Amino acid sequence: MGTLKSALLACLLAFPAWAETADLDVETAYEASQAAIGRQTSDHGLVDHTGQPLELAQLRGKPLLVSLVFTSCSTVCPLTTSYLRDQVEKARNALGEDSFNILTFGFDASGDRPAQLAAFAGTHNLTDIDGWHIASADAETTAAFIEELGFSYRAVAGSFDHVTQTTILDAGGVVYRQVYGEAFPPQVLIEPLKDLVLGRQTRSVAPQDLWNRINFLCTVYNPLTGAYRFDYGIFFGIFFGGVSLILTGIVVLRLWLERRRALRALPRRDRAAS
Repeated sequence: MGTLKSALLACLLAFPAWAETADLDVETAYEASQAAIGRQTSDHGLVDHTGQPLELAQLRGKPLLVSLVFTSCSTVCPLTTSYLRDQVEKARNALGEDSFNILTFGFDASGDRPAQLAAFAGTHNLTDIDGWHIASADAETTAAFIEELGFSYRAVAGSFDHVTQTTILDAGGVVYRQVYGEAFPPQVLIEPLKDLVLGRQTRSVAPQDLWNRINFLCTVYNPLTGAYRFDYGIFFGIFFGGVSLILTGIVVLRLWLERRRALRALPRRDRAAS
């Protein structure tokens, strides 16, 4: 918990203006963010970057990353979005192209209009990525949604001080994990997604469920390359372990057969003594 608090503190103090204000309290913001974990989000009605309605219910059925930004930001939000785009590519390479959705949500209800969202999305090439949605909402819906996510911000001098937060929702819309900062180790984002996408607790022996469990065990992070890969080591371990058991069984069987033959070759009296 101390590490998470330190990361959140670093996010809030990224700019001198934020450091000079005490209204956005780090401890309070952190506690509100963590308290949201396990909370069910509602099926809010949003408006996407094309001006079309987007219901959060449409994004259920898969894990959802919610990145909270405001489009007039010229510093942290663009950096966060660019970095998140790179991590999404890594996560999808590891977990599957269609494994989760992403929502960039503009929390500035008065400024994050479809035209501004479209410009922001175009700058970061978000519309090129399947399953990446860019949307905002009216003030009332925005307030309700960010409260469910445990997101804190305050208006200051025509801008916003806010927690740099990406929220991971499970397939049912429940807050599963919070990720802080404009840059973070890939594992911080991908491990929770891996758990949601591949770590399903199931007793099913259907091929897809079995493969998900194998994939969960074998998909590992390589710190040298900064990417996830499928580790075939478990298969080699199973193979060589199986070969070892078979060879041991063969040796035991041969010894047993040789002993039987030796006993049969003995005279009956000696055989009984053996």
